[in-house]
Amino acid sequence: MNGTGTLRTKFRGVKKELLERQTSMLIQSMTVDELYLEVLYEILHNVGGCDVGCEVGQLAMLSYIQEAFKIANDKHTELLTQAEAKEPPELMLNVEVVEAKDLVPKDPNGLSDPFVTIYLMSNPSHRYNTSVKSGTLNPSWEEHFSLPMPGSVQEDSLVLEVWDFDPAETVKEKMTKIFEVKGVKGLRKLMKEIAITASTGKHDNELIGTSNIPLKSIPAGGMNMWYSLSKKSKLRRQGVVKVRLNFSSEKNSQVAAQEHRHLLRIILLHELENSKVAPYWWCGNYSAAAEAILTQHVAQSGLSATDNCLAQWAVYCAVTTDHPLSFALFNTLLDKLTKPLQSGLINEEDVKLFWDGARKLLPTCYSHIRKLRKKTAGDKTVMKTLREVLKILYKLSVLDAPESLDLFPVNLYGWLRDDKEKLTIHMVLEQAVIQGASDWFVHILDNNECKDNTEDTRLQHLIRVIQLVRSDLQRAVEYYDRVFVEVMGFPYSKALYGLYESKLASLVESEVVDVCKSLKRLRYSEGSTTTLAGGINGETGLGASSVGSEPLTMGTTLFELYLTLQRFLTLGQGLNETDWQSYAISKFHAWFFGGVAQWLDIAAYKALTRIEKAVDLDTLAPVDTNVKYSSSGVDTLAIFYQIKIFWQQLAWPDVEGCYTFVAKIIDDICRCCVFYSDKMASRVDNVGVVTSVYEERFEVTTDWCVAINNIDYVRQSLTPFVQELGMEEIIQKMCEARSPVEAQRCKETLQNVIANAIDTVRNKIVDLLEIMVRKMMPSITRFLMEGAELLHQDCSSMDRVMRYLEANLDTLYQHLNNENFSRTLEIVWEQLGEVLYELIQANLEHRRAKITRYIDPRRLSKSAAASLDAKRRPPSFFSNLHECVKIMIRSFRQDNKDTYSSETLKRVEYLLKLHGMETRELIHQFHLERWQEQQTIQEPKMGMLTVRAQFIDDVLKIEIMNARNLTPADSNGLCDSYVRVALLPEDSFANVQKPKTQTHNKNLFPLYDEIFQIPLTPEQRRLTDGLIHLVVKDKDMFSVSNTFVGEAYLHFSEVPDTPAPISSLPQQLLPLSRPTSIDGEAIKALETRQGDRQARDFVKKQRAKFPSTKQFFSLG
Repeated sequence: MNGTGTLRTKFRGVKKELLERQTSMLIQSMTVDELYLEVLYEILHNVGGCDVGCEVGQLAMLSYIQEAFKIANDKHTELLTQAEAKEPPELMLNVEVVEAKDLVPKDPNGLSDPFVTIYLMSNPSHRYNTSVKSGTLNPSWEEHFSLPMPGSVQEDSLVLEVWDFDPAETVKEKMTKIFEVKGVKGLRKLMKEIAITASTGKHDNELIGTSNIPLKSIPAGGMNMWYSLSKKSKLRRQGVVKVRLNFSSEKNSQVAAQEHRHLLRIILLHELENSKVAPYWWCGNYSAAAEAILTQHVAQSGLSATDNCLAQWAVYCAVTTDHPLSFALFNTLLDKLTKPLQSGLINEEDVKLFWDGARKLLPTCYSHIRKLRKKTAGDKTVMKTLREVLKILYKLSVLDAPESLDLFPVNLYGWLRDDKEKLTIHMVLEQAVIQGASDWFVHILDNNECKDNTEDTRLQHLIRVIQLVRSDLQRAVEYYDRVFVEVMGFPYSKALYGLYESKLASLVESEVVDVCKSLKRLRYSEGSTTTLAGGINGETGLGASSVGSEPLTMGTTLFELYLTLQRFLTLGQGLNETDWQSYAISKFHAWFFGGVAQWLDIAAYKALTRIEKAVDLDTLAPVDTNVKYSSSGVDTLAIFYQIKIFWQQLAWPDVEGCYTFVAKIIDDICRCCVFYSDKMASRVDNVGVVTSVYEERFEVTTDWCVAINNIDYVRQSLTPFVQELGMEEIIQKMCEARSPVEAQRCKETLQNVIANAIDTVRNKIVDLLEIMVRKMMPSITRFLMEGAELLHQDCSSMDRVMRYLEANLDTLYQHLNNENFSRTLEIVWEQLGEVLYELIQANLEHRRAKITRYIDPRRLSKSAAASLDAKRRPPSFFSNLHECVKIMIRSFRQDNKDTYSSETLKRVEYLLKLHGMETRELIHQFHLERWQEQQTIQEPKMGMLTVRAQFIDDVLKIEIMNARNLTPADSNGLCDSYVRVALLPEDSFANVQKPKTQTHNKNLFPLYDEIFQIPLTPEQRRLTDGLIHLVVKDKDMFSVSNTFVGEAYLHFSEVPDTPAPISSLPQQLLPLSRPTSIDGEAIKALETRQGDRQARDFVKKQRAKFPSTKQFFSLG
């Protein structure tokens, strides 16, 4: 071995183990001085021409290396003298002929059979040839040659010659190629070759082109270059050839690699010390002197590119632990080393060296990932660095590490879980991500501690923690996730979410459950136990609200926490679309079940307070000329939609819970509507009262109409509002989750709740209309009474009531919809009927009329006022009152239809008609009622009377045939009966005879068989309500009067007008009856006329017909 450390002798027959042992001893015994001496020797004997070393200069390189090695001047001078005394190194020029392109064709077929000859110009006798590539103009060789370096590098050149190979062929063989000739030029070449072969028999190769490469142009680090081929006789380029050139020595490869790693470490540390570069920024850029020294060492040590990359990898991985280098630098080296490692081109020792470096680098990579949150998210440099780190991990993961290698020692990875299995780079990456997230979660908790221990503060703390965790996830999704997936195929955000959701579930669940249990129901009426959940019933007591801020704040904060968790779960659903339900937090809504009722109570309470404020601020003016409702109606509906927005935000996933809560929301909305209706009613309660010197009356104003329209507008909005709550979707989900039958039952229940809500609000509208009409009734009644008193005294007596009604109804017609206006008219007639009925009842009961207070005595004469104060009203009053009512009804008729459907008013109108009749008319009305009563008898108890009757012109012909089952009137159980015939009304038939039959003694089934003819005047014949009165009596020989047995009636309309024989007419069976009470309206009216003798006598006569065993009393 010479002084340069190069093994001169080729040991033959020596065992491999002995060589490796000697090499190892040599490496171990090498000192810094020896390495420094070797570097000085290489600087003094630079190889290559145009490289960095020539630009820097020998003195600069010597100065740099002395500074890098920190060698004293004396020592430097001593070692430099030793280096100068050594012989120059024996170097080799390595040439790789790679390929050629666009060669000029030399054969008749338009192609060539090229090969390359290389030699040094100083030694042309030593030539080296490549193989021949047949039939191509773009050959590829990739063949290597080593040429000994000449003494004078500066003047020598490498010559490349490309030849076309011409094989030894006879003329006959050449003639067979005639069919392969391409073009005229090719044919000319073939003929020339045949002529030469035939004349001389020579077979010379033909030169395609040459290229000269000066050795001084080859840098020490080698080069890869295309060179043009030229030919003296040709101006055009003959093609290009590609060659790789570099210098090498015969130094032991392991010794050289060790030297280079040692030198590289020294120079790198010196560069880092002098440059003061920031961590992770140095990316392999050396100073010029350092680059020149390293290049010379590689060239003169005979290190390959792979050896050089491996040395850099080992040194950089070792240095980056204390002096972080750019991750891009490691990626570049991995790109160069991956293929040799996978191809097995690197020996076992070097493979171990590579993985030792990787083991040192990996902790830095994983540490960067764990501490990613300390970097600025989205920063270009941060993102680039992350991508480089992940690329390093990926490239290492695809390589096969030695089985015996512990890539993740415990002393470097204390945060790893001990899963008793061999860890891979992907597995450690996942744990690094999770550990980093876990550390960040602890950091969040440590830096966001609860200030106090109140429930609200604890909830706020949880919200803050979740928001910070979600922000971290958002950054992961926005910036990092794509990089992790693209490079490593690792779902970064999903892994983070899996950790965070588990920790948050453990942190939040127990706290939420405890808070929900401790929630207090809202109490908003001072001194009342009424709650929103328990019902409003129109009495909320909001005027004296006593709701504390704590329940509202607590419920609001709890809902804010719910929404925060909901957004967090939504993020998880996006990250894990297929398996998000496995997360513990996926059922977070169940934790809040006890709090939802509180939230709904709060929502309802806030709605009530806002509705009250909206009503207070309402001016009761339509919001637009096209609508008839005011601002509070619009505000109330907007308040309802705020509740809908709350429900949509709640997004309760459980269908059964949805059903329960929607039912409560609908119920709350109904109660809000009722509350709104009550508030609107209170708002207008004192509106419309007009006071003057003479009277106080109520007038309908637009305020009342707008209030009614507001309530109706809210009512009409209920159905579409409920649909927007998603009721149909809930029912559909219920059908899928349970059964169609149960879903239908739930649907019907909700529909009933909605229908009840709408009916309740509609009833509130009716209530308000009734209140309004009730306020109108005193004036209507007073005007009506005055009109009745003065009807025939003053022709304008009805004007006041008509003007009053017209003015108010016109206001209602202009501002109410048709439905509510019609309903108002019905209420007017209904209440008017009640007032008039009260008047009639007062007259029947002999009481002083209650409506006296409604009439202004100053508007009446003395006699009228005295009559008003009387106990009873004369018939003329009721007749006039009936006429007034009819005038009103006719005046307010709509579309030629009856303006009212009030049964009370119809009855009152009938009673007014009765009480307005004269006594004789009332008596006949009584008989008509008796005839109508007779039509309803199904089982006659007093017997039957059989008759025939007919009109022949103006003559009434009647045949009394027989009687059946007469009631016994004598003590012997028999009856001495006869029948008297009379025509009614009596005053109209005063001059008409009243025939009677013969008496049939002791017989309950008498056969009379008597015919009577009664002549009538034409006027009598045409009477509309004429009656034939048939009275059966028992003849009593000893008493003053005969005993009444029963009576029957035959209406003129039931008697046929025919000249036919009476015997041909059908028999008419009439049930016998007697009056049993004074329940009839006509008899009641007659009974009130105690000062009328005719009426008094008639009532007395009818009472005599009552059964003797019963006592009958009037309503009075």
